[in-house]
Amino acid sequence: MELVDNDGARALAGGRGEHLKLIERRLGVHVGQRGTVLLLSGAPQSVALAEKLLAQLHELVQRKYPLGLEDVEQAVKVLQADPQADLKEIFLDTIFTTNSRRPVTPKGFAQKAYIEAIRKSDIVFGLGPAGTGKTYLAMAMATAALVERRVKRIVLCRPAVEAGEKLGFLPGDLAEKVSPYLRPLYDALHDLVDVDRAADLLSRGVVEVAPLAFMRGRTLNDAFVILDEAQNTTSEQMKMFLTRLGFGSKVVITGDLTQIDLPTGRASGLNEAREILAGIEGIVFCEFTDRDVVRHPLVQEVVRAYEAKKK
Repeated sequence: MELVDNDGARALAGGRGEHLKLIERRLGVHVGQRGTVLLLSGAPQSVALAEKLLAQLHELVQRKYPLGLEDVEQAVKVLQADPQADLKEIFLDTIFTTNSRRPVTPKGFAQKAYIEAIRKSDIVFGLGPAGTGKTYLAMAMATAALVERRVKRIVLCRPAVEAGEKLGFLPGDLAEKVSPYLRPLYDALHDLVDVDRAADLLSRGVVEVAPLAFMRGRTLNDAFVILDEAQNTTSEQMKMFLTRLGFGSKVVITGDLTQIDLPTGRASGLNEAREILAGIEGIVFCEFTDRDVVRHPLVQEVVRAYEAKKK
């Protein structure tokens, strides 16, 4: 393969050729580089897939996409699942550009479908294992909606359910006790906007982070509402939350049904909602699997190992 220029070749190869080394490991091919020329060798089918992958990644680089190792990992998964896939349709669908000028984009078919569902529907459920980007993408969509003035505020909440440690053992008043449960939502917000901007949004109440118990009795108009860790809601809590939806609002509910921390004998409100609300127009359920994990590759292996133990 001959590439267009040296800058494009360097961006495609990655620092010290790390992108090419990853492709070699994942596809079982050898990729040599001489300037702007890539030399591929291996089984014909693998070489053909590697050539298609490199050509599409090079096109992304030519369009100024900041290609990273994570992108290459996900691109391999996409083309392994569907060799006819067009990476541009996925990776160039920019949801939001962070303060560091890094674009937030979907990294696979499931994430692309999730984003499209949020765009088109008012209630969306994102179900799947850890590391699939359910909460982060919802946060990016919420932030984009706020910046574009499609909503007036963002409301983020989680059920304060213990995972092996009691709230009463934590120091401080109620707000300080529930703060650790809401930390992942703060982390996502700070990754999308700078610290000062996040602090300003929180202080003015434009972005509100609260435990689920504080939602009772409210009606949320012109808001983008995210309920995280929804597998730990009870049936009553889920019904209460869903009925908070007001005019001009969107609701995204995320959860992993394999990590329920409710007391024994308590049914998950998320699991029940999937059964009760299936088929209702305007409510969409998006399912993620271990193939959609976008964290370190070992996270995918951990998820698979635990799933295999259950079978």
